[in-house]
Amino acid sequence: MSDLKTLEATLMAEIEAAGDEAAIEAVRVSALGKKGSISERLKTLGSMSPEERQQAGPAINGLKTRVTDAISTRKAALRDVAIEARLAAEKLDVTLPVRQSPAERGRIHPISQVIDEITAIFADMGFSVAEGPDIETDHYNFTALNFPEGHPAREMHDTFFFPPDETGERKLLRTHTSPVQIRTMEVQEPPIRIVIPGKTYRQDSDATHTPMFHQVEGLVIDKTANVANMRWVLEEFCKAYFEVPSVKMRFRPSFFPFTEPSLEVDIQCDRSKPGEVRFGEGNDWMEILGCGMVHPNVLRFAGLDPDVYQGFAWGMGIDRIAMLKYGMPDLRAFFDADVRWLQHYGFRPLDMPTLFAGLSA
Repeated sequence: MSDLKTLEATLMAEIEAAGDEAAIEAVRVSALGKKGSISERLKTLGSMSPEERQQAGPAINGLKTRVTDAISTRKAALRDVAIEARLAAEKLDVTLPVRQSPAERGRIHPISQVIDEITAIFADMGFSVAEGPDIETDHYNFTALNFPEGHPAREMHDTFFFPPDETGERKLLRTHTSPVQIRTMEVQEPPIRIVIPGKTYRQDSDATHTPMFHQVEGLVIDKTANVANMRWVLEEFCKAYFEVPSVKMRFRPSFFPFTEPSLEVDIQCDRSKPGEVRFGEGNDWMEILGCGMVHPNVLRFAGLDPDVYQGFAWGMGIDRIAMLKYGMPDLRAFFDADVRWLQHYGFRPLDMPTLFAGLSA
């Protein structure tokens, strides 16, 4: 019996020393497994005499019971310790602010916001939005807009040309959104009232120019459109966009191949404070867009009779008017994908611009 006491002491010490559930399982297997030390002793009972079995049986089975209970107790204790360690490692500080949802955390890029603002303003005046391809032909980008072959006005645009195709034609990245005017006039009967926001491309890059930028153009074609109509449209747009009760505008003669007469438009502003431009007040003037009456040649290229129809068009840089309204000093930051800049200048996704609630509310 002394060997059973020695075995029990050894097993109890191993149980107590087990540091995790894997270690206690190893002790169980070594004692109670198929070839465990207690199991081997139980196997010897069959070869004993009845008198020996009567004495050894209760002693071995009692040892088995005590070891089993000790293993179960230690395993439960180790499980509790493991749970406490996991809870300590994975605990959450419920006093921290709740993480914002993507809809609250995300921001609309200022260019997208300004395009929505422009669309809302002109939609209220009965205009629809027109779109066209970024890759254009020479015909739509230049010829149909009254840029003859060899005309110096073509050199005003530093154009990105593609290599010639199998027919020798060189397509290009459009230098303005004006080709959409031609495409619209070819397929739509007047009266036409459209605005054309979109990307344009020119080889230019500095604080106020980028190789890819955004323009919006407008076109009105009917039988009675005139400069007075154009002036009213542009004044109403500027008042709504800059959210001021009134604006003063002045028109200066200029030159664009696709309009005649062609005009540059300046808007009254106050630039007395550094880094700030306020519209609708002050004694300064700032050029904001170009416009004019559609050239008769452009109407002819689009398949319209200039003796019957006339119209006006205008165009401005979306990036530029976004900078003027929201005080952004460098155009290049629009394309840096800096999350900090977007958090500062961006707009909440669900705050859609409307004329009755405010464009930039």
